[in-house]
Amino acid sequence: MTFQINRRTRVFLVGSLITLSVLLSYAVRAQDTATLPDYVIEQFGTPPEIPQAPLSGDLQTALNILVAISLDQSSWDPRDRAALDLIAQSRDPRLTWIITDMMRFTWLPEFNVALTEVAVSLMGIDPQTARHRGELIDHLMAWDMPAYAGYLDHKRAIFTNYVPGWDRIFVEGNIDWHLVSWGGVLIDARPYGTTDTPCNCIPAADNPEVTTAEEATWLDDDDTVFGVEVNGEYRAYPRRIMEVREMVNDTLGGRDLGIPYCTLCGAAQAFFTDDLPEGIERPILRTSGLLIRSNKVMYDVITFSVFDTFLGRAVTGPLAEANLQLEQASVITTSWGMWRAAHPETTVLAEALALGRDFDFRNTRDANGPIFPVGDVDPRLPVQEDIIGVTTASGTPIAFQRSAALAALLSGEEITFENVSLELDAGGIRAVDADGADLGSHQAFWFAWSQFHPQTALWPE
Repeated sequence: MTFQINRRTRVFLVGSLITLSVLLSYAVRAQDTATLPDYVIEQFGTPPEIPQAPLSGDLQTALNILVAISLDQSSWDPRDRAALDLIAQSRDPRLTWIITDMMRFTWLPEFNVALTEVAVSLMGIDPQTARHRGELIDHLMAWDMPAYAGYLDHKRAIFTNYVPGWDRIFVEGNIDWHLVSWGGVLIDARPYGTTDTPCNCIPAADNPEVTTAEEATWLDDDDTVFGVEVNGEYRAYPRRIMEVREMVNDTLGGRDLGIPYCTLCGAAQAFFTDDLPEGIERPILRTSGLLIRSNKVMYDVITFSVFDTFLGRAVTGPLAEANLQLEQASVITTSWGMWRAAHPETTVLAEALALGRDFDFRNTRDANGPIFPVGDVDPRLPVQEDIIGVTTASGTPIAFQRSAALAALLSGEEITFENVSLELDAGGIRAVDADGADLGSHQAFWFAWSQFHPQTALWPE
């Protein structure tokens, strides 16, 4: 689908469409009957009514016109507002999703102002309540606002117009594309095994160089590391490196691993990328540059299948068609000094992988909360409270408040939930079953765990 409409054609089309605007404004609507928690209504207000019918052909045409303007904003004339006015008069809040997508890539201030006015009108909110794009999206997410049929075509046109390499990413699948936004970096589409050739992306590390603990003199004892053990072999992934790389494809204990680190949600995870169903090649995980609820969207550079990073499940492409679900190994978040003391035989990623950078996003960029939209957050814990998350044998997700669990374990208390028991490991916490087998737990911010596991249990509660 293309969206190349010149101004003369645009004026003719919107001239014929505007005569229908009054009829469209009285379209039959269904009251939103979705049950939302009280805290959502208190914070974000009552959601607008959501039409149940698909968009009319006239409204689709108006959207096509607006998308075409977004792709070539030099064609925008503030006097030519007929398409925008028609969209505003539809009173269809579903259209706000594509408006906010346009705002993400808008470089023309007057066009951004016009889009903002329409978005606020569609949502029926006080402009002071949502003064910028992120706040608009927070409302949409909190209200669980759906998108309209055909939304992905419009979104794909906008995103691929401004950022190359996403053509094979934006495809139908088991993913809510309206929740996906751009994090401001380009896709890492480098083939497997690429070394440190320059790229305007977050560069994954493949088969990273490692050293012994004794050789890692560049690490201070209080530096944060993510520790992983597989088949009796131990490796530390320093946060300083992971904040630069955000993705590592590694082999440890004879097993292949894909290890994403989402700086925004405070979660390092370790997924096994071997022992897969017959016919499935090892996925090579990369950073797409996209976000969903402030969580990185990873993909396989071989098949371009997109994964739900937090759950390790393929949601688009050939791997989704194969229903691929990756298993997890535990990641222990702790200090380098405590990890090294508990596991002196550990290896550690080599300093050169940090590319000379030394980030600490948690204490700077993210110190005051998420910087990208997350919608509503379960109020049982603070947004960025650290939890240890795991799924029980019955399929129940359970989050353990890390500070409370650590204090209880240090005092000798036992912590169990269904088949899950917590134990101390090198100053961090690991979840195991009754036989001591690893259950694939990891640490994360509460907002991320609770949003990707909306029915999660919480300890203590």
